Amino acid sequence: MPHPCAVRRALFAAAAFALSATFAIAQPPAGQPRRPQLPDTGGRSATYDPLKTFAPFTMPDGANSYRSGNGAPGPAFWANQADYEMHASIDAATQTLTNDEVITYTNNSPDTLNSLWLQVEQNTYRTDSRARSFAGGSRRPGADQSSEGTIFELMELMGSGKNAKAEKATYVLSDTRARIDLPAGLPHGAQIKVHIKYHYKVPGPWGGRTSVGKSKDGYEIYDIAQWYPRMCVYDDIRGWDTQPFLGNEFYTEFGNYDNYITVPANMLVAGSGVLVNEKDVLTKAEIDRLAQARTSDKTVMIRTVAEIKDPASRPKQDGTLTWHYHMDHTRDAVFSASAGFVWDGAKINLPGGKTALSLSFYPAESAGEEGWGRTTEYAKDTIENMSHDWYSYPWPVMTNVAGFSSGMEYPAMVFDGINSKNKGLFVVTAHEVGHTWFPMIVQSNERRDAWMDEGFNTFIDIYESDQFQKGIWGPKRDGEYAPGGGYPADEIAKVIADPEAPVMLSRADAIREKYRHPITYFKSAEGLYILREEIMGHEVFDRAFRKYIKDWAFKHPTPSDFFRAMASEGGEDLDYFWRGWYANNWTMDMAAKNLKWVDAADTSKGSVVTIVQNGQLVIPTWVEVKFEDGTSMKTKLPAETWMQKATYDMAITSPKKVASVVIDPDHRVPDTDRSNNETRQ
Repeated sequence: MPHPCAVRRALFAAAAFALSATFAIAQPPAGQPRRPQLPDTGGRSATYDPLKTFAPFTMPDGANSYRSGNGAPGPAFWANQADYEMHASIDAATQTLTNDEVITYTNNSPDTLNSLWLQVEQNTYRTDSRARSFAGGSRRPGADQSSEGTIFELMELMGSGKNAKAEKATYVLSDTRARIDLPAGLPHGAQIKVHIKYHYKVPGPWGGRTSVGKSKDGYEIYDIAQWYPRMCVYDDIRGWDTQPFLGNEFYTEFGNYDNYITVPANMLVAGSGVLVNEKDVLTKAEIDRLAQARTSDKTVMIRTVAEIKDPASRPKQDGTLTWHYHMDHTRDAVFSASAGFVWDGAKINLPGGKTALSLSFYPAESAGEEGWGRTTEYAKDTIENMSHDWYSYPWPVMTNVAGFSSGMEYPAMVFDGINSKNKGLFVVTAHEVGHTWFPMIVQSNERRDAWMDEGFNTFIDIYESDQFQKGIWGPKRDGEYAPGGGYPADEIAKVIADPEAPVMLSRADAIREKYRHPITYFKSAEGLYILREEIMGHEVFDRAFRKYIKDWAFKHPTPSDFFRAMASEGGEDLDYFWRGWYANNWTMDMAAKNLKWVDAADTSKGSVVTIVQNGQLVIPTWVEVKFEDGTSMKTKLPAETWMQKATYDMAITSPKKVASVVIDPDHRVPDTDRSNNETRQ
């Protein structure tokens, strides 16, 4: 029988590993016996089963010719298109919006469509709407308001040809949707025009993302969103996706917009896209200042506080003016209007020498360096950094408006709070502008998978908070991410340990308000953060995430597309993480014990510590070894450590005496019980 010292020498020789976190399972030399083994339990413990964690993960949606196995759009991928021309007006006396709308709908699908479905989201304010009894409660838009919803005056179908005749449409209203019956099928490649005239009363503050309210100096501010009947998405996953508007956000087709907005002449209108007719609605001074802002890195005042009550700041003093905004390749378009707006702007610098324009509109009460006097700067910085890091901003303008629909995002335009200041204003601006990437460019279905827009955006916000003026208002700790202000990993550990918390792969409307931010924002963002910082590394993650964004820009990805894209391009089998973090709320608990010094007769001296996996969630984790001489070293246990077993005897091949071993000393992973993370000799 070999001498015990020989066995120990074999153990240390075979278990040697690089300090860069490369590990090997200790094996004795040929002809020598293996070290004594624990009883074979199939690798399981009372609380951890490796076969459960590392079982194959079945994606929610299968790969096919439309959506490839590598997570990119397939060779047969298609998406329909909806273009809009709208002639809207606001009656300030009755706070009523009227619109004359033409939708040009192109069927790019391989199917012949026998009907069209519209979203009619203003009907959420009707007393008989489904949202009235929805369990989401206060999250429902305009929970304390009611109206008749959208009042249709005309709906007709028009052919796409020049001489096509209009035909009265047969339609059925169903809550916040309307189905239009087509007299003949709409085949692949064909277009149809839908002509609609309607009106509705604009809801008051907060109005569920659309509103009218008065600033302190008495000027009404209109934030107009969800304001026009628009096409539901017809896709390769479900055909017509017709979920009602219950409080979660949107899923729409991409297209081009021409919006003509008629308002009292004393009002300024901020709209999505480019102002086409500035000569008709601005003074010569405002036109010149706007041109200066396009080339200035510093904020330029286009209309000052002092000019709000100056009649000379408007090209006419009575009647109305019509503002024309145009925007291409967008999923939506909104606008705000007020006679009490201050207006400023600055240039945005984009990759490749391109530029865009950052604009802000706000009432006098919001002005000043602590307030909205810096929002243009905040939006500019956010867009410049995120364009460099992830995907270049695609539109010529970004506009931020201070109104009563605070904290809401749309393509190239966001609504934020009148009273927000300093760090709070920076945080909300960065977050709402960050939504440009998710879901304005990469448009997931927010009504089904809100975590793919809110969480992904919160993730990129983390880095913007670190970057703005070298982190003057970082790190990001707010209602969206680590609201307790401590270690994010420790805070999310408490969330996922809550037995009532829903999993991320839940229908968005089914997630109660109590868990909406903790799961949809925080857990989703922390999942990406762990992928980048702990599992994949910056270089690998960034390449994969950028490819995902580029591949799905102006398209509709699903959770399966994201999972496949990150695993394929990242070169990692991430099934264990998708299952543990997204499909379940599995918890993590690693323990260190049995630290022992092995006093060999030769130079193969060292220690052995036992690391135990008690939780079902597995994440690569750093382990720090502290020596009695005050030095230390860190190594990383990869996920594969736990693929067959619940315990791992980690050899510490150093002749120095070990004082202690600590698992996750920097609180980088969501270990639910840190009382067992350290052991001493």
